[in-house]
Amino acid sequence: MTTLVKSNGNGRTSFFPEFPSLFDDFFTRDLISADSKRNSSLPAVNVKENDSSYNLEVSVPGMDKKDFKIELKNNMLIISGKKEEKHEEKNENGKYVRKEFGFQSFTRSFTLPEESVDAENISASYKEGILYLEIPKKEKEKPKSKEISIS
Repeated sequence: MTTLVKSNGNGRTSFFPEFPSLFDDFFTRDLISADSKRNSSLPAVNVKENDSSYNLEVSVPGMDKKDFKIELKNNMLIISGKKEEKHEEKNENGKYVRKEFGFQSFTRSFTLPEESVDAENISASYKEGILYLEIPKKEKEKPKSKEISIS
């Protein structure tokens, strides 16, 4: 008789089935795992579709609208952002007491359906940390109808 053995996703079995998430993650997780990718600098994106458009909401708090670049190349929508921050404090002698700098950038790409998107009318706005994009759909052509006479 074959039995099923619970796995934590990487092919290893549970050491302590009563506490799988606590012990499995601690003892069996890889040093570089998918969990570390969650802390990357890629912003989260919500994609919504309705009858007339696709709507994207990109979470990018702390940036300004001048920090973004939005391009459309061969049905590929490319959203990128770059922000550089510098802060310096000097004493009266002109020597640094504290100097901090930071840099953040990202690029997200989306393949758009070639036949159904009106690429000429894509619009974008930025409000309260969210970049909004509206990608209108092309109006569907109505089937042509023709009456055929019988001779």
